Amino acid sequence: MKQKVLLLVLFAVLLIFPKVVNPYLLSVGTLILYLAYTGQAWNVMMGFAGQLSLGHSLYVGVGAYAAAAIFVHYGIGPWAGVWLAIAVCVAIGAAIGFLAFRFGISGVYFALLTIAFAEFTRIGFDHLNWTGGSGGLFLKVAQRDQIDLANFRGPPEMYYYSILILVFAALVLCNYLLKSKAGYYWQAIRENEEAAQALGINTFRWKMLAVVISSAMTAVSGVFFAFYYNNLFPEQIFHISRSIEIILAPIIGGVGTLFGPILGAVVLTVLSDSITELLAYFGWEIPGIKQVFYGIVLLLVIMFLPHGIWPPLARKLGLAK
Repeated sequence: MKQKVLLLVLFAVLLIFPKVVNPYLLSVGTLILYLAYTGQAWNVMMGFAGQLSLGHSLYVGVGAYAAAAIFVHYGIGPWAGVWLAIAVCVAIGAAIGFLAFRFGISGVYFALLTIAFAEFTRIGFDHLNWTGGSGGLFLKVAQRDQIDLANFRGPPEMYYYSILILVFAALVLCNYLLKSKAGYYWQAIRENEEAAQALGINTFRWKMLAVVISSAMTAVSGVFFAFYYNNLFPEQIFHISRSIEIILAPIIGGVGTLFGPILGAVVLTVLSDSITELLAYFGWEIPGIKQVFYGIVLLLVIMFLPHGIWPPLARKLGLAK
C-alpha cells in the first residue's frame, strides 16, 4: 500500500513539474526522464538477464537515424518511423545476440563485442552521405509554441510529458516482465547460467528475448532523441561515452531494480549540473569535468553501496525487506 501511495505522489509531482519551473529546469527534468528510460531499457538486458552491454549507443543512434532520415527525405512522421527504428534495432540486436550466444561469447567478451558493433556503425554513418555523414543530419525545427503531434513537434512541455509517459510505460512493462516466467528465467540465468541450463532452461532463447526487448526499447529513446534535439552526429550519438551515460543511472541507482534507473538518473543529472553551474559561477571551465565526476560517483557507489542507492533506501522507507 505504501508503495502505491508513494508512486502516486511521485507521479503527481512529475505531472505538475513543468508548470512550476523555468525552461532550464524543465530541460533538466526532460534529460533526467530520458536517462531513466534508456537506463531501464539497458536494465532489461543486464539487470534482469545478466548480459553486459557497453554499446547501447548503437541502438540509440540507429533508432534516431532511421526515424530522422525518412522524416527528412520523405516527410514520413515519427509515428511510422518509430516502427522502422524498432525493426532495424531488433534485427541488429538479434544478430549480435545470435553471434555471441551461439558461439558461447559472454561476460567481458560480450561487452567488447557490443562496443565493436557500435564503433563499426559509427564509422559507417560517418561515410554515409544519405544521412549527412560526419557533417550531421538536421531536422527542420517548426514553431515551438504550436503542438503538431503528427510530426512530434511542439513546446518543451510536450517533450517532457512524452518522455514521462515512456518512463511510466517502461516501469509497467519491466514490472510485468520481472513477475513473468521470463523474469524468473532471466534471474536464474543471471545468477548461474550453467545451473539454469541444468534445470532445463533454454538459456539461448531467453537471453535472445532480453536482447530483443532491450534493443526495441532503446530504439524508441533514439527516436525521441532525434526529434527533441533535431540534430544527429555519428561522433556524438554512437560514441562510447553515450553508452556509459546510459548505464551509469541503473548502476548507481541499482542494477536489476525497477526504480534504480530513475533514482540514478536524478542523482547523476542533478549533481553533475550543479557542479557545472557552480564552476561557471566562479568562471572556471574544466574540460571533461563531468566525466571525472561520473567516475568519482561510480567509485563511491561501488565502494560503499555495491548494490546501488535504491535497495538500502527502499529498506529504510519500508518498501522492501
